[in-house]
Amino acid sequence: MSRYPRQAGRLALRAGSLTAALGVWQALTALDIDVWLRFSQFPTVTDVAGAFAERLAGPDYWTDLTASLGRIVSGFLLAAVLGVATGVLVARAPLAEDLLGPVLEVVRPIPAIALVPVAILLFPSNEQGIVFITFTAAYFPVLVSTRHAVRALTPVWEEAVRTMGGGRWRVLGSVVLPGALPGIFGGLSVGIGVSWICVISAEMISGQYGTGYRTWQDYTVVDYAGVFVGMVTIGVLGWLTSMAVELTGRRLTHWLPRTAYVSGPRPRPVRVPAAPSADPHKAEEARREHLV
Repeated sequence: MSRYPRQAGRLALRAGSLTAALGVWQALTALDIDVWLRFSQFPTVTDVAGAFAERLAGPDYWTDLTASLGRIVSGFLLAAVLGVATGVLVARAPLAEDLLGPVLEVVRPIPAIALVPVAILLFPSNEQGIVFITFTAAYFPVLVSTRHAVRALTPVWEEAVRTMGGGRWRVLGSVVLPGALPGIFGGLSVGIGVSWICVISAEMISGQYGTGYRTWQDYTVVDYAGVFVGMVTIGVLGWLTSMAVELTGRRLTHWLPRTAYVSGPRPRPVRVPAAPSADPHKAEEARREHLV
């Protein structure tokens, strides 16, 4: 069986797949391929690259980038703190579950982007409304993952801490939060992705600046290369923030066993010789002697 390439080979493979995708995009758009899908309407890779370089040289791009990142950081951090706190509270306290559970379960299925009219009516500025939409998008994934992670903890751990004289806060800090961290960071990873979707949508609807606002403005003036610049920017920012959340989770859960592929031949299974079968005639003679 062939060995899987090492880290350098994997990076080269990923770069090659991205280059191949860009090459296909360039070929389809440069040749104006129209086979059901109208690639002739798309800008080429070179057009997008030229528009990207032009945007990087101007101040508006960085202003929009800073605005979107500020909204994401504000809403996501608020959702992380309140989502974890509410999830632990609902999972540990039956009274909190009875009081908050029905309200949360009714509000949770409502898409965050559908709350834009509520945010416009509720908050005095569009900026606060967009942060609220971002917070709502990330809050419920964090809440649900924390609640399930806390409820899945082994009761033996808590009983061991209480046996040694630990109180409620000791159990929370030594058992509940460390044990639930993998599940919590799973919700945070989902939440950061949903936050980007909703913050861009909110900027398109009610924003005055930001990456989503600029992308929508480029569409209204038929600047499709600018639209793709916004899309690439959103994708790169979402990827970087998701990586930051994942790396933080790995650092905080370093005690977890990690599964990794080890290059090299697989070890051959050791065959244990079967026990020799007894002679049926000798077994019958032994049985008769025992009866006698």
